[in-house]
Formats: sequence, structure tokens, C-alpha cells
Amino acid sequence: MTFQKNAGVVRRFARLAKFGVWLQNLPNKIVPPPFRLMQIGSVFWQSWALYVAARLDIAGTLADAELSIETLAEHVAADADALYRLLRMLAAIGVFEEVSPRRFQNNKLSSCLCPDHPQSVRAMVLMHNSPEMSRPWFEQLEQGIRSGGVPFESAHGQAFYDYLDANPEFDQLFAQAMDSVEALAGDSFVTDFDWSRFERIIDVGGSKGTKSLAILKLHPQLTALVADREQVIQGTAQFWKEKGEGALLQRMRFEVCDLLQAVPKAHSDKDIYLLSAVLHGFDDDTCVTVLRNVAQASADSRAAIAVMEMVMPDSPTDIAAASFDMQMFVNTRGRERTLAEWRRLFDASGLVLQEVVSLRTFGKILVLRAVHSTGKA
Repeated sequence: MTFQKNAGVVRRFARLAKFGVWLQNLPNKIVPPPFRLMQIGSVFWQSWALYVAARLDIAGTLADAELSIETLAEHVAADADALYRLLRMLAAIGVFEEVSPRRFQNNKLSSCLCPDHPQSVRAMVLMHNSPEMSRPWFEQLEQGIRSGGVPFESAHGQAFYDYLDANPEFDQLFAQAMDSVEALAGDSFVTDFDWSRFERIIDVGGSKGTKSLAILKLHPQLTALVADREQVIQGTAQFWKEKGEGALLQRMRFEVCDLLQAVPKAHSDKDIYLLSAVLHGFDDDTCVTVLRNVAQASADSRAAIAVMEMVMPDSPTDIAAASFDMQMFVNTRGRERTLAEWRRLFDASGLVLQEVVSLRTFGKILVLRAVHSTGKA
């Protein structure tokens, strides 16, 4: 029996996504090549303008109001003329709206930079454009391409996850950015997969448990165990209480876990492991280590395993998938993988791929079972 839900809607989404990719490539067909290359070559201007606007919290300051540039500059401690030039540029690309000369308000895009917006990506913008994440691109990308090394490690002298452990402030920003992934991916992982067959989610590498929480809201029969590094889950219960989720906390537990050593053991086939955007940050050998730990923890109970990741097309790919893969190259030893590459990892880990569940987003859920001693999944 399939775990896929809303199959027709998901297929329509896939067709619309292909149309979106065609639209993205339209400028390459209609803009003169030299000018188009200059557009691409200077796109970091837009990225850094957006970053500074997020740093100043201009969207949060505007909220639902319409403010003159002078008032806004006073609120964010900026020079009025310089701030106007920044916002004029961002408004020209559709972020913020200049409603009358030198007066601005939020629009649909800039509202998602407000810290309290339900679809806020402010932390994501701040994280991706931070000095920690920018330096490897600007300083070490060429050397990384020549040598195959990791630009982040060359820039900072540490592997990405070791750097997180050693720098609590950046680690917190990274965790906030990961918690906002749902704003990018939507909630189709809740609605397009049949979670109703299970009683407990074991959310491995689940950060604060944002995804588990979303699933629990729709499925009252479920509980969740969220397992991650100590510094990630420390204070998580209080975090959710302050967010007004105290009732759901009665159905959630948090456990310190080093997934490279072991993961919590499943109790029955009514458990399901969830690994969401965990494996793409690791090289193949590390992925196999993690997957073997999950296979070992699930084998006796025959619990299901849901790996939620991007599945790269063989060719040609789209700009979003290729860009995510390059971000993995720059910062980690991981990568986005094709279905054939995922299958090789599963085979090496003693896992069988039972189904690929499509979602109304860029990811998919790969449903796995451990190979039992009888040789069956």
C-alpha cells in the first residue's frame, strides 16, 4: 500500500514546477547575452542589499505601517539618504514598495523578512549572507574547484559542523535558519505523506522538532521523539512553551543523540524514523554510517524510515537543485544526490528503498526498511 497522498495534486504541482523552470530560463532567450552575463555577474549586489535590509530589520520596523525614509532611518539608526538608495534598489526588484516619493511599506515579499511572520525567511537570509557563509564563496571557491577541497574548511580552518560546535552564536543562527525551512518547503510533507499508519516519529537530527510538531498537529494519535546534538535541543521545551505550543509538548520528548554513534531504538513497526535534510550535508561514507545506525536501531521492530531530501534529476537539472548542490559543495563534504546515488547508499547500509513519495515542494520522501535477518525488508 502506498504512502503517497494527494497524488493528482502533486502531479499538477510537478507540471507547474517545470513551467516555472522554463520561465526562469526565459531571460537567457530574450536578453542580449553580454547584458545577461552582467546581470548574473552582479546578482550579489541584490543579495547583499537584501542582507543589510535584514540586518537592519527594516521589514520588522515597517510592520504594517507606511513610513517616510527619514522616520525609518531614525528607527534603524541609519543615514536617511543612504537608506533611501538601498530601499529604492530593493523596491526596484520587488522587495518593499515605495508608495510615494521617499515613503515605503512592506509588500508580499518584504513581509517575509519580518521576524514574526509565519513564513519568515529572515534567519535564512542572514545565515546565507553572513561572513561565515560568504567568505568561502568569495575567497576559496576557485581553489575548491581546482582541488576538490571544501571552501568552508579552507576559509575557517574547521569542518562546518565543528565550526558550529565552536561558535554558539553562529550555531544559533544556523538552527534558526533550519527552523525556517518550512517557509520555503511548505507543509506538503505533512499532507502528501500518510503518517496515519504510525504511532511515533523518531526525528533524527530534527533540531527543535519543527517538522515533528507540524505532523503532530494534524495527527493526534502520534507522539514524537526528537534526537539531536545537546546544544541544539537544550532549552527546546521552553522555546515551544513561549511559542504557545505547551499542549503539544505533552506528546513530544527530546533526547541528546550523536547520530554518528547510535540513534534511539524503535519499539515496533508503528514507529517511523524521520531524517529531514540531514544526509545531504555528509559525504557518502558518513551517510552510510548514519544509515547503518538507523538500520540497526530499526531492524528488530521493522520500523519504517522516511528520508526527506532533494532527489537530483539525472540531467538536465534546474537552477534551484544545482544551487543547493553547490552550497553543499562550498560548506560541507555533502552533496545533493540523484536517485541512483541514493540507492547505492541504501544498498551499502542494509536498507531497501520501498517507495519514493513526491511532495509539492523540491524534496521527496524516500521510504526505507532495514533488511531483516531473513533477507527481507
